[in-house]
Amino acid sequence: MFIVLLEYVRPLEELDRHVAAHRAHLAELFAARKLVMSGPQVPRNGGVIIARLETRGEVETMMQADPFIREGVATYRIIEFVARAAVPELAAFIEQEGA
Repeated sequence: MFIVLLEYVRPLEELDRHVAAHRAHLAELFAARKLVMSGPQVPRNGGVIIARLETRGEVETMMQADPFIREGVATYRIIEFVARAAVPELAAFIEQEGA
């Protein structure tokens, strides 16, 4: 699993011009079951994406296609982790030992 932390690097007025395209991009990824969650940080200086992909390279490719990144209004940082525990509603995302 991966956590992607976005940092907005342009004024919100400029970022907001790309929100619809960014959300459409995320909707495609959710439909493909590649994302678990996403949303803005509080305060609104970036965003968080939790992705269920196999490799860091897949995450990089996903992020390079994101309108926020393509338009230069945000940067991102990727954190890979192994999900070992979750609430029952998210149990399908737990990774087994040795995986």
